[in-house]
Amino acid sequence: MSTIAIISSFADDAQCAHAIEELRAAKVGDFNTFSPIPSHRIEHAIGLKKSPVRWIVLMGGISGVLTGLAITIGTTYEWRLNAGGKPLLSWPPFIIICFELMVLLGGIFGFLGVLGLSGIPAAEIAPGYDGRFGEDRFGVVVRCDEDEAARVESIMKDSGAEEVMREGV
Repeated sequence: MSTIAIISSFADDAQCAHAIEELRAAKVGDFNTFSPIPSHRIEHAIGLKKSPVRWIVLMGGISGVLTGLAITIGTTYEWRLNAGGKPLLSWPPFIIICFELMVLLGGIFGFLGVLGLSGIPAAEIAPGYDGRFGEDRFGVVVRCDEDEAARVESIMKDSGAEEVMREGV
């Protein structure tokens, strides 16, 4: 059996979210959505989980603190400079360096995590993408077998799709 793509466009994010909910209820699993603006309705309909970027930033912050401690304690023991009879391990300046490295590495890890998880840069345009989906229309692209195509098309039309097209994948 050959796989085809059913491309449907919607004028409203509520209609698009309704179509996605209907697809999920019909257990049609492989679909992509495109929207010109962020939509919480569509995110809720897809059932997106919370992003793991928060954990990536946490790991970056922890590694920043540990790097700051390693650098400050390591250089203190390497050089052994005793200024005015003060103790070698003086924590107040160490805390400042640890904080700065925590923020720096947390930000870098977060930036790289967002890029990595979102697939940027994309090597190729997603199949079924239409330029209108980036301007003023919401789109759903469903990849399915030819046997399910008629059912998917009827779900899209019943959900209020303006246009439903078939495309070979």
